[in-house]
Amino acid sequence: MFRRAQGFPGRGLTYPLARAALDHARDSGARAVEAYPMVVPPGKHITWGETHVGVRQVFEEAGFTQVAHPTPRRVVMRVDFA
Repeated sequence: MFRRAQGFPGRGLTYPLARAALDHARDSGARAVEAYPMVVPPGKHITWGETHVGVRQVFEEAGFTQVAHPTPRRVVMRVDFA
């Protein structure tokens, strides 16, 4: 889940947070990181609260790869550190 300070909505901070989470995990010895973001289909509306887990695009741009699509609105994304 991504949390940001109030007063900073819409500034694109989720993208660097996702990249920083990967860097931290790698530096701390993690072998892999998984995320379970929401899928937002084009033209569809979801409430702001539903995206607290992030959206697929954020994780794709951070380097995650989709490994499963268990529900129409949720995907499993992963980065393996070799």
